[in-house]
Amino acid sequence: MSKKSRLKIQKIMRFIKKSLLYVFLIFFFFIFTFPFYYVFVLATRSYETIFNIPPPFTFGSHVVHNFNKLITQLPFAFNFINSSVITVGATVTRIFFCTMAGFALAKYRFPGRKFVYTLVLLILMFPRFFTIIPLFKMMVWLKWVNTYLPMIIPGMTEAIGIFLMTQFMANSIPDELMDAARIDGLNDFQILLRVVFPLSKPGISVLGTITFIGSWNDFLYALVMLPERIMQTLPVALSSLYLMAEGDFGALMLGNAITILPLLVVFVFFSKTIINNFLAGSVKG
Repeated sequence: MSKKSRLKIQKIMRFIKKSLLYVFLIFFFFIFTFPFYYVFVLATRSYETIFNIPPPFTFGSHVVHNFNKLITQLPFAFNFINSSVITVGATVTRIFFCTMAGFALAKYRFPGRKFVYTLVLLILMFPRFFTIIPLFKMMVWLKWVNTYLPMIIPGMTEAIGIFLMTQFMANSIPDELMDAARIDGLNDFQILLRVVFPLSKPGISVLGTITFIGSWNDFLYALVMLPERIMQTLPVALSSLYLMAEGDFGALMLGNAITILPLLVVFVFFSKTIINNFLAGSVKG
């Protein structure tokens, strides 16, 4: 076989491999994105057509009807505001306090440091719902039930956030940079705000994304801590709509679609930033 023929065969084989790879990726892209698409399709359909056989795969014209059913069966505006306030509050406070704790554990040597860090690792070993009963009793004693506080305050120093930021700062922020900042006259809190926070964007992006998604989708804690209907978050409110005898699946799907939208917006606007920060962090590390 001539050299020209071998090169041609190799070119054909590369083309086939690349084509198969694209087919494989498109197939899995369809599998992962179709459920999201179908939620928005069902959100525009009437209760009767949702269960048609064959099922509908195109958008309908019952959005207004479904929305009217949604807001008459649920205090949906309050539920949306509750989820938004809790999610933003939990994300901002957890980023700030977990970054402070990670900064202290990674860059300071003090008595009991190893014990505290070991305690953080031990907490990571236990499921979160283990603490729900003592935490609920504590919230009742503090009279915080049916307020935003039990959904924000206890999670400000979440173990996974402290662990993530400690590991990031230990590997990515050099001690020499902090020494230089001290020589320039900055105190520890100024170093945290002016040096540590700007250099911790990769870790903060990851922690912020995890916290935002987890807080927005939180069901169990919101169900226990916010029993009043007007204080419920979207996941809890939509679950109650599903359990109603008169619950309309069109309205339920529209509520699910509205609940998904903030997560999609976060992904679209911040995915590139998160990926870039991941790459920057890997280069620094």
